[in-house]
Amino acid sequence: MGGDQAAGLRQWASGAPPSGEGCPRHVAEMLRELAVAGPSAPAVSCVAGPVTLMVLGLPDDSPRQARRVGALLDHWAGQGRRWVGDPSAWKVVPIEATSAHLPLLASQQSRWALWVEGDAEAFRRAWRVLMRLGERPGPRRLLAVHPPGISRQGLLDNLQQAAMAYLGIELVVLA
Repeated sequence: MGGDQAAGLRQWASGAPPSGEGCPRHVAEMLRELAVAGPSAPAVSCVAGPVTLMVLGLPDDSPRQARRVGALLDHWAGQGRRWVGDPSAWKVVPIEATSAHLPLLASQQSRWALWVEGDAEAFRRAWRVLMRLGERPGPRRLLAVHPPGISRQGLLDNLQQAAMAYLGIELVVLA
């Protein structure tokens, strides 16, 4: 992030109300953290510190919904997926694909995920989020996060193939 951009972000962050106008509190907090870190801060979290995961596609962008992703990280850790490490060390930040802050956050955050439900409308909702990402600057590599028990065959494979073929977005599926 350039110096002017960082200075503008720091100014915005210091003068913004806690919830930010039209900006959820948790996104405003993430933007404040970036502003305080300044332009020399690394874009990737340290191994020993908290790991930020930006999540698109949750039914709403509330912290309550973020707990669903935390529960999935707990589930994966319980299955022996060592890359998860300590699930409580993850900071899950829900964000809308239409957020005005998406391009800035995409340039600063390296870990992104797409929430995929397991119901009959899941493909349509997830595809809509992916299409919004394809229309503007944003992350081009996302981890598919979903309730436990969803098979890779069908929904997840179809989303993964369509995202790459039509939008150039890599969807990493671990199911």
